[in-house]
Amino acid sequence: MAKQTTKHNKYYYEKGRNGWTPTTTEDVLDYKEKKVPDYYIGKIYKYEARKVIEDFDLSYNLGTATSYILRCSRKHDNAIECIQKAINHLEFELDAINNKND
Repeated sequence: MAKQTTKHNKYYYEKGRNGWTPTTTEDVLDYKEKKVPDYYIGKIYKYEARKVIEDFDLSYNLGTATSYILRCSRKHDNAIECIQKAINHLEFELDAINNKND
């Protein structure tokens, strides 16, 4: 009988998963640099988009719209796609608010 192997996704062996915890400042910085794309980190204060969203306790749609706005000129050459995605998520949030009030 052939040995059955488990196929893991591409993130399985990534630092921070499956029991590995960064313990030194160097480990934390190394992990952060590899894990978070530059377009999600502010240029001056180095705030991460996800931390801003978490700090303001935004809903899914507002958080997603915010992250699209924060990265809009940084991920792609043209900001139009990210701005349109942000608008879509703001409209989703408006729909959710309107449906809640009905």
